[in-house]
Amino acid sequence: MGEIENDPDLREIAEGMAAQARAFLTTATQVASGAAPGAVLPLLLLALSDALAAGARLGAMGDVVPVERFEPDAGRDTDVDPLRTALSQLFDGFDDYAEITDPLVGAEVGAASLSGDLACVAECLAKGLQHYDGGSELEGLWWWQFSYVSLWGERAASALRVLQLALAHLRLDVEDDVAAEAEYDALQS
Repeated sequence: MGEIENDPDLREIAEGMAAQARAFLTTATQVASGAAPGAVLPLLLLALSDALAAGARLGAMGDVVPVERFEPDAGRDTDVDPLRTALSQLFDGFDDYAEITDPLVGAEVGAASLSGDLACVAECLAKGLQHYDGGSELEGLWWWQFSYVSLWGERAASALRVLQLALAHLRLDVEDDVAAEAEYDALQS
């Protein structure tokens, strides 16, 4: 693995992050294409949770520092606009949401979108993969770590919360008479 072959821990982390990045990108692309109409929320919830778990590992470890102090050109950036557009259409009616911009510094409310958050995560993960697949494994690992702390970790966490809340609303928001009947049935058994 070139730059990190002598560090088995870094190699394991980089391989794991690359696998999670590929899995997230594959799932997001498939969901956006309409290939899983009945499983959009659960699939994205799982893929995003897995990516966040891998990112949390990067956030918890010491800083990855590439040998070179400049970012080598990894080629053209991945165009995530088609993904963002397709997801926006899928989430029609609940794509936009409000969030606290930075709860550590105040209660300012900002606007965000689920499709924008997922596209941001996809773009950052794809950029790291470009470096990783291009032979700059350490640069890829640095990019994933830096962008996790500075951007995609926060966007993924916000999107995960929205996906979980959407799933909860779908499963738990029922008419009062349906809930009363279920409660009665549960008490009778």
